[in-house]
Amino acid sequence: MIGDGLSNAERRVWAALPGDVRETLEALPAADLTTLLLSLARTRAARVRPAEVLRRWREDRFVRPADGDPRASAAVQALLWELLPAEVAGVELSPVAPLGTCAAVSPGSQDRIVTTIRPVEVVSDPTNALAVEAADRRRRGDGRGAVHLAASHRVLRAQRFGAGMQAHFRLFALVSSARDTGSGRTEARLLTLHLAYWQRVLARLAPSAAPTLRFTVLDSPVLRERLDDTVLPALAAGGVPLTEEPDRTRGRGYYVDAALRITATHSGEPVDLGDGGFTTWTAQLTNDAKERCLTSCVSVDRLTALAAEGPDTHAG
Repeated sequence: MIGDGLSNAERRVWAALPGDVRETLEALPAADLTTLLLSLARTRAARVRPAEVLRRWREDRFVRPADGDPRASAAVQALLWELLPAEVAGVELSPVAPLGTCAAVSPGSQDRIVTTIRPVEVVSDPTNALAVEAADRRRRGDGRGAVHLAASHRVLRAQRFGAGMQAHFRLFALVSSARDTGSGRTEARLLTLHLAYWQRVLARLAPSAAPTLRFTVLDSPVLRERLDDTVLPALAAGGVPLTEEPDRTRGRGYYVDAALRITATHSGEPVDLGDGGFTTWTAQLTNDAKERCLTSCVSVDRLTALAAEGPDTHAG
């Protein structure tokens, strides 16, 4: 009997196969399953004709080229890298990550992630991949006080977005991991680093688009105190306002302690540029509840569109 939790399409496919096929496939060692799937892929690829490749190129949302001018995007990315604090290390991520990179540490469906025949998945969020790298560096003893990483990465997601939205887009992401020192001091340091960086970015790239950094404290009275006496005073002169968003519900259960939102105005309409917050990812990956992890990222594509309406974005 097919178990619960399957979609109608999954039930239909499994029902068309012999009853023991699913159990056999699930019991196969990973290497043997990969061998089987690669064999099937070779057979199916050998049947593909050039005309079908062209048709798929035109119709498949996963493979269509992105909109926008890559030269404009490159100029914005150059400035994003230039403005990074010296203590943040750049990482050139692989296009793929281990299977389960997202599902192992955060809620969400694997259906939203493009899974490959091999036991890897296409990177759908660079913050998850950076958190794995940060955990690895922390375990190796790199960055005894903290590890700060950044990446610019084009991600691919399987869920369908609204009209005009593409399946792949570029994100610029920061991830910091450090050990808790008590009284919210570690969280305050990480928040100050991330928020100050995004203040500089928005002040340079979108000063006329009413940029705003929004924060929400999630059931953490200690962090509430550190925001008032440490973080907000340190950022008061940053030129981009910080606004509390106490009624935010999105992200609860995904983020802990505090969540961030980066917003602006584009063509007279409000637009979300990015998101972030504290997670338990490096704590889970290192099996150390004292690890603190802060993530934040922006859409390079949206930021590029905003920058095109403002002053020159070239570094220098």
